[in-house]
Amino acid sequence: MKLMKSLLLGSAAGLIAVGGAQAADLPVKAKAVEYVKICSLYGAGFYYMPGTDTCIKFGGYTHGTVALGTNNMYGFAGGVTGANNRLSNYYTSRARFDMTVDTRTATEYGVVRTYADFALSWVSGGYAGGATAPALTAYDTSTAVSLGLYHAFVQFAGFTFGRTASVFDAPWTGYPAGGPDTLPGGSNQVIGINQATYTADFGQGITGSISLQDAVSQTQSNLWNLSGATAGGMIAGTYGSADWGGSRSPDIVGAIRVDQAWGLFQISAAAHDMHAAYYGATETTGHPDDKWGWAVQAALSIKNIPTGPGDTINLTAVYTDGATKYNFQTLFPQSFAIYSGTGLAGAYQSVGIAGLADGVFTGTSAANGSSIESVKTWGIRGGYTHNWSPTWASGLYGAYAQLKYGSNGAATICANAGTLLGFVGTCSPNFNVGIIGTNLVWTPVKNLAFTADVNWTHLDQKYSGTFTSPAVASIAKPAAVYEAKDQDAVSVRLTAARNF
Repeated sequence: MKLMKSLLLGSAAGLIAVGGAQAADLPVKAKAVEYVKICSLYGAGFYYMPGTDTCIKFGGYTHGTVALGTNNMYGFAGGVTGANNRLSNYYTSRARFDMTVDTRTATEYGVVRTYADFALSWVSGGYAGGATAPALTAYDTSTAVSLGLYHAFVQFAGFTFGRTASVFDAPWTGYPAGGPDTLPGGSNQVIGINQATYTADFGQGITGSISLQDAVSQTQSNLWNLSGATAGGMIAGTYGSADWGGSRSPDIVGAIRVDQAWGLFQISAAAHDMHAAYYGATETTGHPDDKWGWAVQAALSIKNIPTGPGDTINLTAVYTDGATKYNFQTLFPQSFAIYSGTGLAGAYQSVGIAGLADGVFTGTSAANGSSIESVKTWGIRGGYTHNWSPTWASGLYGAYAQLKYGSNGAATICANAGTLLGFVGTCSPNFNVGIIGTNLVWTPVKNLAFTADVNWTHLDQKYSGTFTSPAVASIAKPAAVYEAKDQDAVSVRLTAARNF
């Protein structure tokens, strides 16, 4: 009986084992593959994210650029670039990778959109002078590897929250027909500004926008207490001590835009609060009252002109009062000195000095302190793009802008120039800047472009005489007499760009 029981149990175990093995060998039906589907609702390049009704698009570009005749990638500048000596690079190079992510979802309230644009860049290094000899720096803020977040926003029901170009800008921002980053004559928030914006669509291509924008990062020029001026600062275009207080109000910006088949017209305006800290080092010294600055800009684009299909003319004109960066924009240097040769007997070299500000004031306490005096500017900027053929195009562009101090600010700056820099001659801190340039673009295949761009910048400064400058160790300039003189700069940029 025991033997029979053992045989039966062994047989059952064997059958179970065989059955298990057969079951394991049976083919298992795979889940259906969910292929990515094209989303045609928002144009080419969008795909549905699997399992959702959200469409997504990836894009971007890779650039390789060499700038000849400049120490930086932006073109016209002071510091080592303006020194024009053995510390200055004869060329500067940059490699950049940019990535964009665009998502859109249709809802009962309209399309919900998110957008992000970030870039990785490597810029070759610069040099700075030491007390006895120049040395390679650990790279300045525009060199080595950097990560930039240019756009990151959410759009919903006409609202935009996050970082993107200002509604004050023309659609081409600071590049009416290509060109360097330093063109004055209008705003240029190409790298984005934090904002909360509402845009209403009135139909027929007419829109209106109202926006609150973070002034601190992009639209504040200098706010100087001229009583804090130093000789070393003034010879570099810094006319006083920096005296911004904490932000109290965002910039208030509005725009009306008409976008038609013939082109575009836009009028925009901005209000900009100047909020100073204190006259002196502590709260007890008092402070000047806040003062509001403002800016207004008109932009015009003309398309389908008789010179050829795709040809365009882009123009902007701007006036500012206490809001200088809406003209001498974010990528334009806000104080600088440019050196070159001289024919004046007794002078070591010549120098052109420019200091930019939203406003200036004086005083060390409330007892002797002045109110804020705004700085006024105006400017124009334009460009013409012509398509010679499907693969060749060229651009011609230019800009001209003026900055002017009020009577009290100009008088104080000139008094400081005489006291601190031994200035002799006709004194005026006002100046004009003009830039003109051209480029040629070859597009051998779609989304691959090779560009050669050359531009000339002229600083029309209003000093006439001589400065007795202290040594400027950072750019290896000796203590000497320098002639006040207009200055010029020429740069060439060669770029290979692949968009995707």
